[in-house]
Amino acid sequence: MYLLRTAERAMERWTTPLWGLLLPPKQRQGEVVAILRRQCDDNALILGRRRVVVPNVFVVELLPEIHRQLTAHVVPLEPCLVTVVHRYAAEQGYSFAGRVAVDLRPATGEATVRFRVHSRIAPAHATPPSGRPAAPGTDNAFTATVASFQTP
Repeated sequence: MYLLRTAERAMERWTTPLWGLLLPPKQRQGEVVAILRRQCDDNALILGRRRVVVPNVFVVELLPEIHRQLTAHVVPLEPCLVTVVHRYAAEQGYSFAGRVAVDLRPATGEATVRFRVHSRIAPAHATPPSGRPAAPGTDNAFTATVASFQTP
């Protein structure tokens, strides 16, 4: 058994760099996407054997200058983030209590963090028809913060 394990590790050491050269590198997921996924995982409510409900309303508070840069783009970012959340939920077997909404907002006051994500579970009838989620200070809200700020 020891000999097989040693041979397998040696083959992995030789083949991994080769595959890295032959295949294009995977795209690194953004921090916001990672935190949206983590919000789903951390705040999942198990209602039954095959029913796990995750937050469906996300508010991403950004620094004002970053918010201006993102809103200046032709393609809106919110639908892309909603698609990412839907795909991740489908992969994990999660379901939503209502429509998924992601809202990008400028941070109020003197924010020193890069961004802050608030999430909550909102029933289908509680999500406003405009697509704008309610304020993050509600009862069933969850918050994640990225505290470091570094400008590129």
